[in-house]
Amino acid sequence: MMKLTKKEFEKILKDKVVSECGVTLDVASAEQIYRCMAMIVRQIMSDRQKQFQAKTLGEGKKQVYYLCMEFLMGRSLRTSLFNLGLNEVAEQVLADADIKIDTIYEQEPDAGLGNGGLGRLAACYLDGMATDCIPGTGYSILYEYGIFKQKIVDGWQQETADNWLPGGQVWIKSHPDQAQEIRFDGQAIETWEGGFHHVKYENYNSVIAVPNDMYVAGYGTQGVSKLRLWQAKAPSFDMSSFNAGNYNTAISQSASAELISKILYPNDNHTEGKILRLRQQYFFSAASVADILGNHLNQYGTLENLPDKIAIQLNDTHPTIAIPEMMRILLDECSYEWDAAFDICRKVFAYTNHTVMSEALEKWNVDIFRSTLPRIWQIVQEMDRRCRADLEKAFPGDQGKINYMAIIGDNQVRMANICAYTCHSINGVSKLHSEIIKDSVFHDYFLYKPQAFKNVTNGIAYRRWLLAANPGLTKLLEDSIGPGFKQDASELKKFEKFADDSAMLDKLAAVKRANKVNFANYLEKATGQVIDPDSIFDCQVKRMHEYKRQHLNAMNIAAEYLYLKANPNSGHGEVMDAHIYENDDSPMNSNMLYKWIVLWGSIPEVIKEVETNLPVVMLETNVVWDGFEEDEGKSEICYTYPFSHAWGGKYAKYAISKVLFSGQGEMVAKMFNKNLEDVRVLVPEFC
Repeated sequence: MMKLTKKEFEKILKDKVVSECGVTLDVASAEQIYRCMAMIVRQIMSDRQKQFQAKTLGEGKKQVYYLCMEFLMGRSLRTSLFNLGLNEVAEQVLADADIKIDTIYEQEPDAGLGNGGLGRLAACYLDGMATDCIPGTGYSILYEYGIFKQKIVDGWQQETADNWLPGGQVWIKSHPDQAQEIRFDGQAIETWEGGFHHVKYENYNSVIAVPNDMYVAGYGTQGVSKLRLWQAKAPSFDMSSFNAGNYNTAISQSASAELISKILYPNDNHTEGKILRLRQQYFFSAASVADILGNHLNQYGTLENLPDKIAIQLNDTHPTIAIPEMMRILLDECSYEWDAAFDICRKVFAYTNHTVMSEALEKWNVDIFRSTLPRIWQIVQEMDRRCRADLEKAFPGDQGKINYMAIIGDNQVRMANICAYTCHSINGVSKLHSEIIKDSVFHDYFLYKPQAFKNVTNGIAYRRWLLAANPGLTKLLEDSIGPGFKQDASELKKFEKFADDSAMLDKLAAVKRANKVNFANYLEKATGQVIDPDSIFDCQVKRMHEYKRQHLNAMNIAAEYLYLKANPNSGHGEVMDAHIYENDDSPMNSNMLYKWIVLWGSIPEVIKEVETNLPVVMLETNVVWDGFEEDEGKSEICYTYPFSHAWGGKYAKYAISKVLFSGQGEMVAKMFNKNLEDVRVLVPEFC
């Protein structure tokens, strides 16, 4: 932990407020204090990371590079102060100035760099590696806008830009001197001269990848992970067109280039969206590989020892294109022969599969791939040829199996098959998932290279979700089993000895109820909805999607409703369930599921006999609860669904009538086991 006294931290903060804002601490705004505290913490982590990296290179340690399309970092100030051991002294300094530290925490926006479990796992790895002093670097894109901000108006989702950078930029340091040139489009012309292979690029379009760094401090250690985020910039400005008055032409090149890092996950239900996503993936993968290899060459002067010094983990299929890109550099720029280059790639790359759904096993149309990345297409073609030859040796004559396992097939480039063929390690994210990919999705590759398949169960950065987010439970644990669990999660098993201790169980229940009261108070303040903290909080905090099963939960609400209506004196509702839903910014195609859940939330307003037994609440994702991330923080305490309105009054009635008189009416009627006209009679004043 960092040793700073209250007096020392107070001086640092006051000096920073004066130098950066030109005011004193007692009159500074909450936003000014937040920015100054962030600058202080960032500088501390930057200095530590330089020292940590120098030590790593001095000892010749292997380094981990984690490539992921998203990093769901949450907010940095609270966690960074906590991991550095400065949270208490910072709180004391602010308290002396009559400032609540939670007010300062609330000034920070969520970093718009991730959306769901994929990005949260990536963020947790950065925290875990830093805490275990494993030298690790994450690579992704510096998105100007997150996926989107969610607003629910009359039961329908509306998407607005998530402009997070104005408040989040303070954590990021740009390094334009370390920029990389990325080439798209055009033609790649291969020639041989004097026995040497040459590749010439013509008519290509360049984009400059500018690195921006932020840091993650380890808990109680000197380790610091770096997250390098690439920002797309045009290589130059068309001054001649501008001076000639062709302003649109002049700015079009910049706009086209910078579109790559504009937004997380652009819609890909049209050709332009697909091309943009492919450009995003190649942009950050190519820049990252160039950065990794450049740094390695600067340190060691050779790539022969690359597998001994670096490991590259591909988090899902989005960064798969890093494999043929590394092949391109080894072949075209370093004059490696194919077999030697591919052997390096096999030893360096590992792949984490996140889902068995076909939509997540990316496949790119051959025409789009070839025109966008002409040289990478040539390399992928050769990979496919060699892959098929290797598979023929393993499965002679089984053309169906070979076609299924091939890298190119059905006019598509199969990114998951590139990973399966190349990577020395392939893992799922739970024991069951890892067995499924061996038994189904990658079964043939499991037969081909069984030693590559393993399991790495997802974990969490529990210091964020326990120590920082749940101080009441943390204190109870510390008082009961000592502080060792803060550094070593396995120490939590010591708490099992209290399983039958009634006094301890009472204390645990008191902590749980206090948290539920806190959430109920937040909910009333944010939405006007009142729920009983002694009810069972049935919560679901997930992106709206069929495979997330929110519709099954909604059907369960319907079943509870029907039971309560048929058996009003059953006693079933004496301890009621509060169904609370929250959605991690889903696309518009989930809107009807929103509306369906809204309907269930509004039924108690119309059918009074069960209104106290079956509350249903929905929350927008971008509301703040007690300074914690809304997306995952409250899932520590209860289930939720994202709507800011309590869905009583005119909104509830509007939702019912709109759904019952839409094409979804028959579906709703079936939930009541009635015909549509009978259901409409339930709300006669609105029908």
